[in-house]
Amino acid sequence: MKQNHIEDARIPDYVKDVSNRIQEAGYEAYIVGGCVRDLVLGREPKDWDITTNAKPEDVQAIFEKTVYENRFGTVAVCIPTRTSGTKPDGVISSTESGGGASEGNASAEDVTLIQNISEVEYYIVEVTTYRKEAGYSDNRHPDKIEFSKTIEEDLMRRDFTMNALAYDISKGHLKDIYGGLRDITDKVIRTVGSADERFGEDVLRVLRAVRFSCEMNFAISYETLEAISKHSSKLGTISHERIRDEFIKIIMADDPMSGISLAIRLGLNKFIVPELEEGVGCEQKGEHIYDVFEHILHALGHAAEKKWPLEIRLAALFHDIGKPKTRRWDGSKAGGKGKYTFYGHEVVGARMTRKILERLRFSREIQENVSRFVRYHMFFSDTETITLSAVRRTIVNVGREHIWDLMKVRECDRVGMKKKEAPLRLRKYHAMIEEALRSPTSVGMLKIDGKYLIEELHMKPGPRMGWILHAMLDSCLDDDSINTVEKLSERAIELDKLDDQTLKSMGEAGKNAKAEKEDGELEEIRKKHGIYMH
Repeated sequence: MKQNHIEDARIPDYVKDVSNRIQEAGYEAYIVGGCVRDLVLGREPKDWDITTNAKPEDVQAIFEKTVYENRFGTVAVCIPTRTSGTKPDGVISSTESGGGASEGNASAEDVTLIQNISEVEYYIVEVTTYRKEAGYSDNRHPDKIEFSKTIEEDLMRRDFTMNALAYDISKGHLKDIYGGLRDITDKVIRTVGSADERFGEDVLRVLRAVRFSCEMNFAISYETLEAISKHSSKLGTISHERIRDEFIKIIMADDPMSGISLAIRLGLNKFIVPELEEGVGCEQKGEHIYDVFEHILHALGHAAEKKWPLEIRLAALFHDIGKPKTRRWDGSKAGGKGKYTFYGHEVVGARMTRKILERLRFSREIQENVSRFVRYHMFFSDTETITLSAVRRTIVNVGREHIWDLMKVRECDRVGMKKKEAPLRLRKYHAMIEEALRSPTSVGMLKIDGKYLIEELHMKPGPRMGWILHAMLDSCLDDDSINTVEKLSERAIELDKLDDQTLKSMGEAGKNAKAEKEDGELEEIRKKHGIYMH
């Protein structure tokens, strides 16, 4: 890694164009903040930010298309994409490190620069006027903003030294007045100037320090750690949405285990997911060598190693979160030696997970999917007793599109115990899932539908029709051989003779009925996975 210069070839032409046009108009222009840091590190910048002594109205006069709808002096300069099909680099700088809004105290909730300008696609470069800030009564945003005249004054308000770098593209000059290059070389996170002052300005920075640490594998300097602990209690004044955004970035980092552990050690986690700490020191014994907290951390670590998406990582972190509340000692277990039991922890954990995600303002889709993964993560626990009808019902519960995600969560659980799934067991799981996926697991997969019931069997539309369809699905979950037009027609006629109460009960009982032992396996799937049943 070259620390003394930046490779201009890695800076997109449209960014150079914006910088050059500002300078041609007689003003200074620097790319600044996180994008410069990432260039020095050899990483791909996510956002491009420019700072200048030009006032917002001056910037707007230079470019044909801009958006300026905030009080922070940040103008979104819109450059049409020149390559067909090229997707613009981001629409708005959020809390990701960079210049403009993110390195000052404006947040994505305050600086909504641009959403859909038109059908034309644009690259977005945020151009912010040099500024000074004063007063932070809400621990997040400046009470007073003044435009300043020098880049040195602007860099003074940045959070960390590694983000207080400014680069003049035309001159090839890197401005580093706070030792950012040194700290990048030493892999250290240090605040610009007084850590007390920087965190006093914006307390969300304490969480960002942790996030940067696990994203880039940087250590946090001692004085910065001391200040984080001192200001940690103020994190409770920050909105759940902002905390969620940083939490997501910690979870999606290469080393989320260190991020979660550090957040707990510094007293930050009580404002994120305090329920996790109930697992600290909660022994499991038996097959487990870790306590509950260590186990779920290792499960999350495996999801990160596999580069799995957010929902899998969240489910890995939360899958056993219900264990501390359900732990009981049973002296009759383990041949009279006794052991801890956690009956129903997946049900309790699913409820807890939903409340946590709702509190942090995650989308309803993420709430639903992750809580379902937690609820059903225990399903693949015993290959000797698992039945094909039970597999079908699990597919119904989590959705066909998510069954393989559930298997990933199970893998995280097993690896979190320092166990590897036995190849034969894993092949059997996969074989049964593949076979079950060939069977109807939703009303839409039945060979006959509501239209058929109306037109061919002359049934009347209404609730009874829905109950009949779900009762037929339930029959198919137990025996998919009846999923033919002829057999389902016969079954529908039989069901239509039942009274409303009985029919409704049968229709609604489908997902909860107990599975019976399944004998039918498809031979080609068994052979594919090397499974031979006797």
